[in-house]
Amino acid sequence: VSSAPAPSDTRPVVKTLGAITDEGTIKLRPQEKKLIDFSNKLSLAPLTTVGNLPFRRICKRFGADITCGEMALATQLLQGQSSEWALVKRHTSEDLFGVQIAGSFPDSMTRCVQLLQENCQLDFIDINVGCPIDLVYKKGAGCALMARQTRFENIVRCVSSAMDIPLTVKMRTGVFDKNWNAHQLIPKLYDWGASLVTVHGRSREQRYTRQADWSYLTQCAGAAGGRPFFGNGDILSYEDYEQHREITGLSGVMIARGGLIKPWLFTEIKEQRHWDISSSERFDILRDFSNYGLMHWGSDTKGIETTRRFLLEWLSFLHRYIPVGILEVLPQRINERPAPYFGRDDLETLMASDNCHDWVTLTERLLGPVSDAFSFIPKHRANSY
Repeated sequence: VSSAPAPSDTRPVVKTLGAITDEGTIKLRPQEKKLIDFSNKLSLAPLTTVGNLPFRRICKRFGADITCGEMALATQLLQGQSSEWALVKRHTSEDLFGVQIAGSFPDSMTRCVQLLQENCQLDFIDINVGCPIDLVYKKGAGCALMARQTRFENIVRCVSSAMDIPLTVKMRTGVFDKNWNAHQLIPKLYDWGASLVTVHGRSREQRYTRQADWSYLTQCAGAAGGRPFFGNGDILSYEDYEQHREITGLSGVMIARGGLIKPWLFTEIKEQRHWDISSSERFDILRDFSNYGLMHWGSDTKGIETTRRFLLEWLSFLHRYIPVGILEVLPQRINERPAPYFGRDDLETLMASDNCHDWVTLTERLLGPVSDAFSFIPKHRANSY
């Protein structure tokens, strides 16, 4: 009696390359995840709109150690929106790079980090728990998570379990002014799976008004218990940096608006000096940004106008810089509004103008004339004093 032929295996043959591993079936333990030494690092904050790839290239040139992409919404990444995926693109000069995502649901946030790890070369992923804008807050994301601890814990635990790179968290002091709870959340975040916590020394209610509270950040650093912790807020000189670095337990600092006002701040901190940078040197930085923008967004008409608008957004911060050579008292403070002044040359005076039309004039010197119908209004309220 002849035996019946064995049923053929219709499963597709998967060709393998290299050693066989079990990483697809067995999750890494926390101690097996990639480690990053965050100590004594200067980090550029994830900056919505203005923290684009060309700007990050400028900051890397001046000494930023860690860079992070602009805040991306998890739901829009999952929907495949090209504008959102453009925010997580990395430049080759960014040797320690991560992306920041915002969301309010553990399942979508977890699937999002899985996609990011599969499709991007990342060193870490940051969860945004600090965004104050209503569009994000009212959906339960950003700073709203600080008031929803169970949801916050579920997101951090789920996201961390799906990652083989470090998870970081950036948040504010709290939702409401003087009703702060960051110091209570910090030790829990490390238990839930975070490798680094950064706190901006203002509440959501404060937005960017008044000074960041570094005395409270001292308390937060103590709550971290020696684990990686960054402080953020109002650093605009190497003196500011040195003062805050004396806080016990502070691993490093994150720089946001200070880097927008003067991206050479990273150099000043590392070289411990004030840089009396000339107007021509600053204009060369604008030229480099324009070239980087044309490389990134394209050199056609659309690419030129995109570069122009992002350059104008940056100029809405950059004009606040006061040259060292004409300051009466050093250092410049980030929330001090100077009286109108004349620079040491015409270009320096033009760069100090708070008039949008003068910013447009600067872009015309780099990117050509604008149309008669062109107008610009800064998108960010953070450029106010």
